[in-house]
Amino acid sequence: MTEDETTKIESPIEKSTRTQRFASWLMEREERREAKESNLEGLVRLNVLVSFLTLGLVGGFETVRLAVTMIPYL
Repeated sequence: MTEDETTKIESPIEKSTRTQRFASWLMEREERREAKESNLEGLVRLNVLVSFLTLGLVGGFETVRLAVTMIPYL
């Protein structure tokens, strides 16, 4: 076996098929999407909190209590 032939031989671990590359790309894409969704969930929660704080400052505590009791009806 010559030196050129030994360099051309790839181990099964290093060699990846198109299917394996596509599967790893899909997994990475899903991880990025989950991270993005969790960021959006945090922003929505922050928005709700700020909205209730603003409502409390403008309308008073009774308005906030009324809004909280109406949440199950949404």
